[in-house]
Amino acid sequence: MPGSDEVPPGYLHDALVYDGVDDLVAVAAPWLLDGLAAGDAALIAAGPATTGPLREAVGDDPRVVVVERRSVYRARTPTAITTFRRFAAEHAAPGRRLRVVGETDFGTTTAEWREWQAYEAVVNVAFAASPLWGLCVVDAALPEPILTSVRQTHPQLVTASGRAVNPDFVDPATYVRTLPVPVEPLEATPPVLADDRITDYTGLRHTVRHLLEAVDGPPDLLEDFLMAVDEITSNAVRHGAPPAGLRLWTAPGRLVATVRDSGSGLDDPFAGYGPAHGQDLSHGGMGLWLARQLCDHVAVRHDEHGVSVRLSTSWS
Repeated sequence: MPGSDEVPPGYLHDALVYDGVDDLVAVAAPWLLDGLAAGDAALIAAGPATTGPLREAVGDDPRVVVVERRSVYRARTPTAITTFRRFAAEHAAPGRRLRVVGETDFGTTTAEWREWQAYEAVVNVAFAASPLWGLCVVDAALPEPILTSVRQTHPQLVTASGRAVNPDFVDPATYVRTLPVPVEPLEATPPVLADDRITDYTGLRHTVRHLLEAVDGPPDLLEDFLMAVDEITSNAVRHGAPPAGLRLWTAPGRLVATVRDSGSGLDDPFAGYGPAHGQDLSHGGMGLWLARQLCDHVAVRHDEHGVSVRLSTSWS
């Protein structure tokens, strides 16, 4: 099992694929207790079936912080990154780490899988300087595509026998760039709005607002989607190569918009998982970051015609 020996500074990202909660607890509980003994802080962000037995195994130690899994992993991915950074700042003592037993909720759809598979690769870079040690616990009964992604996104694997370098780990930038973008069926249907050569950005913004006002959906969600479309369209017009275009689709319980320009920008596979200029928001560069927080899914695609950003949001 992972121990409390001296470890190099920076983020550590381990995965434990378990066959039953007893196997999980046998590894994760001693790891948390070893960390507490060494001066690390401890946090559990897992489902109830995992959290209950794990808390019992550590003797309900009040130093082990427990957060609701959905509050982290059912938020959008940039929000999850911000949340764990905040937890580390609040709980890790100087020179020590926050140890996190995390049970990522990958969701149930292909699009949700893609979002959280990318997240598991991105955090290797996003948390590089953070005093965090993540032990991602993964049920071996999950679908094989998720288990494959776990093997490809965690630098170390943990078993009852110990912690070892993962030979299947893929460079995070390479992994995110090659992660397939799910097909969106609405894109194959006629859009309610198509402006493939934007010349009147202000007029287009008013048109999008008018169309969304006619959609039967939660007002706050519709407003979030409008803001995301506005941010990405503004980026395409101001910073992309012309012509820039926007297509919008609406369906019961679902919105999709694709913004395209003819340039080759947004080549950074980690774009939008944090502000482009770090924590100093006065420099701008927040469009894609805001969009990832305002929409369920954001997909950046490149082809011979340029770059496109697809935004999608659903409700029931």
